[in-house]
Amino acid sequence: MKLAITGPTSGIGAITFKELVPVCQEVFFLARNAEKAQIEIEKLPEKERKKVSFIHLDLADLDSVKKAAADIQAKTDQIDVLINNAGGIFPKYEVTKDGFELSFSANHLGHFLLTNLLAPLLLQSENPKVINVSSEAHRAAKVNFDDLNYKQQSYSSFNAYANVKLFNILFTKSLIDHYGSKGLRSYALHPGVVKTNFGKEANGIFKLFWKLATPFMIDANQGARTSIYLAKTQMPDSHNGYYFKKSKPNVPSKEARSKNYRDKLWEASMEMVKPWMG
Repeated sequence: MKLAITGPTSGIGAITFKELVPVCQEVFFLARNAEKAQIEIEKLPEKERKKVSFIHLDLADLDSVKKAAADIQAKTDQIDVLINNAGGIFPKYEVTKDGFELSFSANHLGHFLLTNLLAPLLLQSENPKVINVSSEAHRAAKVNFDDLNYKQQSYSSFNAYANVKLFNILFTKSLIDHYGSKGLRSYALHPGVVKTNFGKEANGIFKLFWKLATPFMIDANQGARTSIYLAKTQMPDSHNGYYFKKSKPNVPSKEARSKNYRDKLWEASMEMVKPWMG
């Protein structure tokens, strides 16, 4: 198995990476911070380290995303599994150098571009899979498709996060619409409420919720289980495009099941990344 994974320097991404390396022939470790990447790679036994290639990737910089895809294409002609694991909550409204709201770019648009650029490599696999780490927070989403970058509406870190977690599920289903007939399998998942550094970036009511919920959270090892399960397991065709929780299919929100929503998101996203698609 040839694996590409985003966000493997900490939390559930680091556990997912560590657990999957032994069953992989080659691993592309996509991260922003080369120093942190080196630390995680050095934790592996020497024979496993040789399988891993660090690829610089900043999901909030679409030039970086395009270069990361090109770097992978230069090293292999096939990817079997892509795990879009990276993500975060951003307390303040910020705009990327490309003009997109930071949460939207780092949690959705960067992965949208990366996956589409890597689609030719995925489709060379006999059993290609894309695994998108979403969240139960998607149930709180309130999306304004006319203002995906918060240029008119007021910014709320939790609303922005809930929206992008909904987008992860919509994108999962859209991948089946566009590539399913060519053999692609795609899954979204809720890892659980995991005790990692993730919530430290939150503010307001979400920060309070995170603090109150901390004693009830699961650890990163438990949080990574569904990602690992989906990467290793041959799922039935009937589960293609599904949302998983605790390694079992789960019914997401009504909005997450809306074809209208996913078509709108796909069209808007494709329009935004068009300069980087060529």
